Amino acid sequence: MRYRTRVTAPAAALLGTAAVLAAGSSASARSQALRPGATPGAESLGDSVFPSLGNDGYRVEAYHLDFAYDATTRLVDAEATLMIRSTQALSRFSLDALGLDVRSVRVGGTAATFEQVDEKLRITPARTLPESCAVAVCVEYAADPARTLPYTAWVPTPDGFAVCPQPNAAHTVFPCNDHPLDKADFSFRITVPSTLRGVASGRLVRTEKLDGDRTAYTYRSGSPTATELVQITVGDYLVKERRGPHGLGLRDVVPTARATALEPALALTPGQLDWLEQRLGAYPFETYGLLPCNSDAANAFDFTGLETQTLTLYKPNFLLQEEKKIGSHMMHELVHSWFGNSVSPADWADLWINEGHADFYGLLYRYERGWADSLGLLTMEDRMKDTYARGDQWRASSGPVAAPNAVNLFDSQRYLGGVLVLYALREAVGEDVFNRIERTFLERHRNAAATTADYIAVATKISGRDQSGFLNDWLYGTKTPRMPNHPDWTVTPVVSGQVAPRHREPGHYPDSSATL
Repeated sequence: MRYRTRVTAPAAALLGTAAVLAAGSSASARSQALRPGATPGAESLGDSVFPSLGNDGYRVEAYHLDFAYDATTRLVDAEATLMIRSTQALSRFSLDALGLDVRSVRVGGTAATFEQVDEKLRITPARTLPESCAVAVCVEYAADPARTLPYTAWVPTPDGFAVCPQPNAAHTVFPCNDHPLDKADFSFRITVPSTLRGVASGRLVRTEKLDGDRTAYTYRSGSPTATELVQITVGDYLVKERRGPHGLGLRDVVPTARATALEPALALTPGQLDWLEQRLGAYPFETYGLLPCNSDAANAFDFTGLETQTLTLYKPNFLLQEEKKIGSHMMHELVHSWFGNSVSPADWADLWINEGHADFYGLLYRYERGWADSLGLLTMEDRMKDTYARGDQWRASSGPVAAPNAVNLFDSQRYLGGVLVLYALREAVGEDVFNRIERTFLERHRNAAATTADYIAVATKISGRDQSGFLNDWLYGTKTPRMPNHPDWTVTPVVSGQVAPRHREPGHYPDSSATL
């Protein structure tokens, strides 16, 4: 996962144009919009870290994204069709959108008035939408993957692009309700020159040969997907298929020139899946695979891996290293299929659930194989003792584990700090009960979003003991609690006036891939 500083700027300044109004506005439409009882939907879903993300007043049931890539101009022509259902009578609603050149908007097949203001695409339909109305919203637009924006999900490559939407940038690729609370079904149609390949999250369901030596690839997700987990990529790729546990179809999307060299890393996935299924249950999606970015640039993006759903994006050349240098990180990303993807955070403050679990199982996998970590430690207990000693320093510099802000969201407190919470819970309830808590939480919230309170509720029910006080102290306290079963562990005091160094998270950044 990566962190992007969120900067809000007027759309006119970002795009170099004034807000655009579509055809179809009329006095009749305006009078419909002002009908008593209908109001604009709120332009927020109330996230504690990114309060400007998302839009209330509706939920998205499905997206269909139709992209056409021009290899000469390196631009994308796109059409996003959203099937939404209103949760109130709407005179107006909005989608998150930034850096997109919107040409037209239709609601229920009828042209709608729209304007781009800051990071919202405000849409006034010709007719008021009644409560619980299902309607298709179609947005035609163009995008430049190389456009300079305050932050962006686009990753331009020499022969196309990939996307890394997490946490708050999917709306720089397609207009959406950009928050994991509103997961939806996705389908994709990607049209490219026949010398290239278009790939997206989900399973390939159709390939069409078109005039002009172009090919269209259609993919469909088998489970609801959060906008921040979408992957769309174009490039000179080879798709390598193999079988995982229980006949699961795996597909890796690899740069053609690196296909042979990458095979040792790609071949690790079936065994990793088997190891993790024994602990967390069956893999929750229709396929899995790796996407080493098709670029030679070491700075193509500033993280190592990103768990886009069913297709994990990796930094160029990272997977060319030996297994002991990449295996625990690959496990970290794979764990996100369960924690983070199948069960998404209901609020970005709940990130510790994703990243704490990913690091927890990544570390277990490392130590089980006898691979020393970056500190030279060889056991989980030794690593947790070291992390425990840092507890008060991290709380002072990065806040409590479950109380981040936009600046420190991806500090180690959400990662190894989260691991320490899980380790403490396992020490308190025992390994068997802990394992049942993990599986029950995943089963109860599969294909949905969950909060920290949801995790505490499951821990309480399965353990048969109220865990709210224990876990709230670990997750929200300003001081590190005593570690169960380890009365001798001590915390390094915070020196007054001393600023503890900020720790970048271990799961995704390239300079810390050995941290796990």
